Parts: sequence; structure tokens; C-alpha cells
Amino acid sequence: MVFQRYGLSPLIVLTSMSAHWNLIRQLTKREIASRYRGSLLGMLWAFLHPMVMLTVYTLVFRGAFGMRWGQEGESALDFGLLLFSGLIVHALFAESIHRAPYLIVNHSNYVKKIVFPLEILAWTSLGSALFHALISALVLIAFYGFLHHDLHWTMLLVPLLLLPLSLVTIGISWFLASAGVFVRDIGQASGPLTTVMLFLSPVFYPAGAFPEAYRILLYANPLTFLITQAQDVLIWGRPPSWIGIGLYCAGSYLIAWCGLLWFQKTRKAFADVL
Repeated sequence: MVFQRYGLSPLIVLTSMSAHWNLIRQLTKREIASRYRGSLLGMLWAFLHPMVMLTVYTLVFRGAFGMRWGQEGESALDFGLLLFSGLIVHALFAESIHRAPYLIVNHSNYVKKIVFPLEILAWTSLGSALFHALISALVLIAFYGFLHHDLHWTMLLVPLLLLPLSLVTIGISWFLASAGVFVRDIGQASGPLTTVMLFLSPVFYPAGAFPEAYRILLYANPLTFLITQAQDVLIWGRPPSWIGIGLYCAGSYLIAWCGLLWFQKTRKAFADVL
């Protein structure tokens, strides 16, 4: 019904979510709950995991290796916080991308037996990743406040960075969810691809430290800009590049729109393959 009404309009990205909002919310809650069902500590793991990882990163990379970012005013423990802020951005993207090629394949009963808005499976996957990203961001902010006895007002802008990241992530997820039905090898390639993107982004090093001759590879990575912006608002207390964020939002919305159009164009053939 949504696609019959809006056709090729760019509004279909928003209407596909708003029209099925209650279903997306229920499926996301069920998915998050199922991840921790049966464990002794349950949902506490959502907080414990980022706390443990942040502590390990801080102790290993700064304490054992003595690594520094090279910024003025950097404290002894800021390297771990900088690293973790970049990993939050990458983890949100990677979690959705890893699962995207299997979204339709693992829910083939939705294709064959019932009338179901298949495009919302990508929203559900993204919702779960967003939940864990926000938990990790809260843990990071708490650690920063504990270490520095102060918080930046720019930390309130984190949701602003998650908007374009979510759009580009769901756009690519729709492409991969469709392609994964026809080419099963895509699921095997998503892991190495996101690993390459991790090391070709300023997570473990500042962008200026990357060899200038190959720096074009760094800036070709769609995560590079958002990782540097996350480090600015969370750690350095700098406001983001408003022009950059605006342009990124426009570009990421275009990717989401094209991804959804491709998904709807190819979904008619899903039942023939599965």
C-alpha cells in the first residue's frame, strides 16, 4: 500500500518506517530480548560488554603500548576513549551489514507463506544495532565524566550523527538483503569488507597519521567523516561540521532511497529463488 501510494517518491524511505512503526518496534524489542534470553545476567550484558571492552582498550593501547593521539590537552587515558568512540560508529554499521545478506534468506517463510512488508527486516536489524550503539555511547560518556569530572555539551549532539549513519547503513542493507538472495557469497564477503573499512578509518590512529599518498582511500571510506565527528563531539568537545553533516545527510538519504527502490524492484523474484 505504501509503495502504491508514493511510487518512486523519495518519501517512501520515511513512509516505509512510519507505516509499520509498531511492527518494527515490536520486532526490534523481540530481537534485543532474544539476544540475552537464557543468560544469567540478561540485559545487563548490554552494559557490561561495552564497559569491559572500553576498560581493556584503555589499559592495553594506552597503558601497555603507551599510544597517544597527539592532540593538545590529551590526557593519559583519552586514547582508549577515542578508540572506543570510533568503534561505536563502526560497530553499528558492521552489525547491520553483516546481517543484511541473510535477512531474507533466514526469513524465507515471510516470502512464501504470508503477506509481509519485507523491507522492515532491515529497519529491525538497524534498530537492534542502534540500541547497542546508544548503550555504548552512554558507557563512554559515563567513563569520560568519571575520568575528567566534566562533560561536554556537544555530547548531546550524538543522535545527530546517528541519523546520517543510520540512513547510509539501511540503504546499503537493502541492497545487500536483496543481492544476498541471488548471490549467497555476498554474506561471506561482508565480514572482510567491514574489517578493511575498520582499518581504513581513523579508529586506531588520527587521519593525519595516514600516509598522504594513500589518504584518498581513507576519505573514500564512508565511515571516516562520521568517526572524526564522533570523536570531536564526544571527546574534544567540538561542535560538528554543520555543512558536512548536512551534505552527508543528503547523500545518505539518496543511498537509502536507491536501496529501497532496488529492494522493491527485485523482491518479486525472491519467491522464485528461495
